[in-house]
Amino acid sequence: MLSKTLLSAAAASLLLGGIAQAEVVRHRTPGSDFPILRAVEIPADATLVYLSGAVPGVTNTDAEPNTAGAFGDTEAQTVSVLGRINSTLEDLDLTMSDVVKMQVYLVADDSGRMDFGGFMDGYVQFFGTEDQPNLPTRSVFEVAGLANPHWLVEIEVVAVRP
Repeated sequence: MLSKTLLSAAAASLLLGGIAQAEVVRHRTPGSDFPILRAVEIPADATLVYLSGAVPGVTNTDAEPNTAGAFGDTEAQTVSVLGRINSTLEDLDLTMSDVVKMQVYLVADDSGRMDFGGFMDGYVQFFGTEDQPNLPTRSVFEVAGLANPHWLVEIEVVAVRP
């Protein structure tokens, strides 16, 4: 009896192996064109890949090293951070279109408030474009500071490997 059960399980496994994997389901916010998802469903057979927080590199090599001018404004730092995330994803055989969750940490700039508009100007260069239309779920937090006092942006992402 046990060998019949094992044989049946093996046959079922072979049959199911030929079935296409379930896809990631992305739920847009109804009536909104804001470039984030309201929810995302990940199939049970997918692998989640968690990337550590990424921070900006120097965006202005002409500026004094390790100054605010060297790292740039919020938009420049966002583009730098997302570029670094893109490179990490490529190293892992993933792309920005595989990102399903994003947590963004923004520090207030000289105005005393986080520059959400500057962040969005950088973000939309990577998400919701014609070349890369997939959007992640996302949260944005204003924080008191990051490890380097000149960093204004840190981003963590979760990607899915279907």
